Amino acid sequence: MTKTLVIAEKPSVAQDIVRALTPAYGKFDKHEDHFENEQFVVTSAVGHLVEIQAPEEFDVKRGKWSFANLPVIPPRFDLKPVDKTKSRLNAVVKQAKRKDVTQLINACDAGREGELIFRLIEQYAGGAKGGLGKPIQRLWLQSMTPQAIREGFEKLRSEQQMQGLADAARSRSEADWLVGINGTRAMTAFNSRDGGFFLTTVGRVQTPTLSLVVDREDKIRKFVSRDYWEVHGTFDAQAGQYLGKWFNPQWKKTEDAEAKADRVWSAAEAQAIAAAVKGKPATVTEESKPTTQASPLLFDLTSLQREANGKFGFSAKTTLALAQSLYERHKALTYPRTDSRALPEDYVPVAKQTFEMLAASGMRHLEPFAQQAIGAGYVRPSKRIFDNSKVSDHFAIIPTTQAPSGLSEAEQKLYDLVVRRFMAVFFPSAEYQVTTRISKVEHHSFKTEGKVLVKPGWLAIYGKEAANEVEDAKEGDKGQPLVAVQPGEQPRTSDAQPKGLKTKPPARYSEATLLGAMESAGKQIDDEELRSAMQEKGLGTPATRAAIIEGLLTEKYMLREGRELIPTAKAFQLMTLLRGLEVDELCRADLTGEWEYKLSQMEKGALSRAAFMQEIAAMTERMVKKAKEYDRDTIPGDYATLATPCPNCGGIVKENYRRYACTGVHGTSEGCGFSFTKSPAGRTFETAEAEQLLRDRRIGPLEGFRSKAGWPFVAEVGIVRDEEAGNFKLEFDFGDDKDEESGEIVDFSHQHSLGACPKCGAPVFEHGANYVCAKAVPTPQQAVPSCDFKSGQIILQQPIEREQMGKLLATGKTDLLEKFVSNRTRRAFKAFLVWDKEAGKVNFEFEQRESKYPARKTAAAKTGAAGAARTSAAAKKAPAAKKAPAAKKTAARKPAAANYRPDAALAAVIGDGAVARTEVVKKVWDYVKAHNLQDPKDKRVIVADAKLLPVFGKDRINMFELTGIVGQHLHSQGEA
Repeated sequence: MTKTLVIAEKPSVAQDIVRALTPAYGKFDKHEDHFENEQFVVTSAVGHLVEIQAPEEFDVKRGKWSFANLPVIPPRFDLKPVDKTKSRLNAVVKQAKRKDVTQLINACDAGREGELIFRLIEQYAGGAKGGLGKPIQRLWLQSMTPQAIREGFEKLRSEQQMQGLADAARSRSEADWLVGINGTRAMTAFNSRDGGFFLTTVGRVQTPTLSLVVDREDKIRKFVSRDYWEVHGTFDAQAGQYLGKWFNPQWKKTEDAEAKADRVWSAAEAQAIAAAVKGKPATVTEESKPTTQASPLLFDLTSLQREANGKFGFSAKTTLALAQSLYERHKALTYPRTDSRALPEDYVPVAKQTFEMLAASGMRHLEPFAQQAIGAGYVRPSKRIFDNSKVSDHFAIIPTTQAPSGLSEAEQKLYDLVVRRFMAVFFPSAEYQVTTRISKVEHHSFKTEGKVLVKPGWLAIYGKEAANEVEDAKEGDKGQPLVAVQPGEQPRTSDAQPKGLKTKPPARYSEATLLGAMESAGKQIDDEELRSAMQEKGLGTPATRAAIIEGLLTEKYMLREGRELIPTAKAFQLMTLLRGLEVDELCRADLTGEWEYKLSQMEKGALSRAAFMQEIAAMTERMVKKAKEYDRDTIPGDYATLATPCPNCGGIVKENYRRYACTGVHGTSEGCGFSFTKSPAGRTFETAEAEQLLRDRRIGPLEGFRSKAGWPFVAEVGIVRDEEAGNFKLEFDFGDDKDEESGEIVDFSHQHSLGACPKCGAPVFEHGANYVCAKAVPTPQQAVPSCDFKSGQIILQQPIEREQMGKLLATGKTDLLEKFVSNRTRRAFKAFLVWDKEAGKVNFEFEQRESKYPARKTAAAKTGAAGAARTSAAAKKAPAAKKAPAAKKTAARKPAAANYRPDAALAAVIGDGAVARTEVVKKVWDYVKAHNLQDPKDKRVIVADAKLLPVFGKDRINMFELTGIVGQHLHSQGEA
């Protein structure tokens, strides 16, 4: 008997399909990698299992960062398995090749990427034939409820129907490969021409997105604030006071974007207006009219990400993950990776069923509104909501008919956001009475606008929060309740005051505003319905924009500070390069938006794949040619001048494309020859960092450097005298043990100790790139080191803050740290740092997780943490350093021996009896917290009470002193 193989994108979806099909097609047997019954075999990928690569004969293995081998434009693409999922790929291919499997169903996510995942697996399974040759059908799911899955199987799409989407998916993948590989290699080759290795990544979508952020930051930096004044008047009517703001009724828009009808550009003019009207009567005219405000449209992914970022601070990546979980795991939302904000015209009955579910859901804050909508018949056909012409392959994100349970706090917030928007769109518009009052005093006009909510309509669903946002009461602005003015009444101008203000630069992008800019390819469009018409020409798709933003953050092109996205010096340098080379396609968001539009046309069958790929190949060749043939010494750009003079001759140090260089005393000559690179080992200095380096001759330790082999490392950077060259040069300092070797005396007298050394009890201080025991380096008190305790301030790219090292010394363990990166696998991991007494060093301890599988060993786990830091720091010198011997697992450590007894003073706090040193510190901390003895202004300071005063010997101590102090009140009972 023949069978049909169903390939889902994820194991959880495969399980949902099996559960949905069982009532109709019979029970499935569970096997290791698939489910099977008499008619179906159901298996799944785990995302992408196969990726494209250049064929063997076109693949550049050596010198890939050289112009000699560029551009790489293969006539076709081969496939290769993704390394980490090879076993899953083999399992899927095995089922696909079965002789009794005669047809396939693509059940991957309903979108471009889902189509690509399946098509590449099917092509790989067919080997040289380029496919298995078995009939293919497409399961297209908008919702993951069992009913929706069963309905999807009844309406399977043909392979021919999906050809346009398949072509667009392959073209997108190949275009990104061509632009990414060639662009990154060409720009890296250009930036590495003078030696070193400066990895410069570019991408078809990520780089134009970055250009938006850089352009905005450039405007902010160049912005010159101007003073202006507003004149605010207070008017006394019989019924009470009201406010008004001066404006010029004859004002017309000019090229000056900062000019407005209510702005005055001199203090004298503002004072004159105020003086002229004060105490004078006003002639009043007013116009009152009703207005309505419709609810916002339903959510697509981008608008949901923007709203969640603005309301909750969720990143685009977080919102997508939450929405995907609500869709896939909880079956509570429809398919989230959508660019549509409308529903199909035949979806009215489903919308009614959704309201019925909400009316009985137990969500008390929303139930009444759901019942109101049902009772009043709000759910009815409307082109604003139900419009087939505005539905692509997916429709808007709305709740399903299945009530969720067990949501996390973040999932509940997002679900609530979608439910409120879904309900609001069916409710009547909010109705206002808007009054515009003009008070004319002498020949000056003052405007007052009042806005009163008459019927809340959809705003009732949002309560006070929405009313406040909409009414937004300000002086003389919409929102204030207006007192009545009788016909013929002339209110007196009791006061008029000029208010001095300054123009403000444009705001930095947040993820919400950047997503909006990507959607409209950088064009500033506030009207959401007009913006939706532009989105086909946007940067990326709703499904990919979050990953693009995260990629720019990962590559350190941008930093996230609060909700702001700030471009780095590396980003400015890249834009300077691309604009200098005139590679417009990667600089202008609107041009790259055209490529995305063409892909969407291809999905509809309106553009051929060959024509699109020909354009991409031409763009790639031009980009490489521009970089290869550029023959000038520098790239034109807007460069900085440093305040600190040249250390060699006192001349002016200026920035150019590659370096900071002396330009002589007058800043116009070639100077004395002093210069230092802007991007040592691939890490670009921010202007402030370059200034600090020149001023202090040292900076760091800094992370983000890369060796010639591409390995990351951490180091301090210094400017040192090169006697041979008679000038200064830039030099890396890896924090090696030069102090101990040279015998140079280290003075810690100006520092506060972080705590007691776990080896010998001496105080621990910061020193170079490490935290060291005072007895581990030569000091005035001890010329010959007697201890070897040392731990890096940055370990495997994870900065170890003073507070964390203090915790380690006080309690034997840090908090869970989340930014370690394994030197072997290049993957990030989380761990605690702990003092491993048996191994005699700082080590890693991993979170305990319940699993039927043994914990996988990582390279980081096999070396001590301090050793890992040294390995990371020395990566530039020795990227393939030998592994340190395996340390014993900290989880299996024996409890510390109770080898100490407290003296009378300490026993009064923690009790008598034998204790371990780490136990003592914990007991003292318990006492401190129980008696609320931390300084409320600085929690790191402990305030002594009557019992602690004899222990501390003073009124207050820093938490980092605690270990050393209690150590003085312990008597050893044996070997520590």
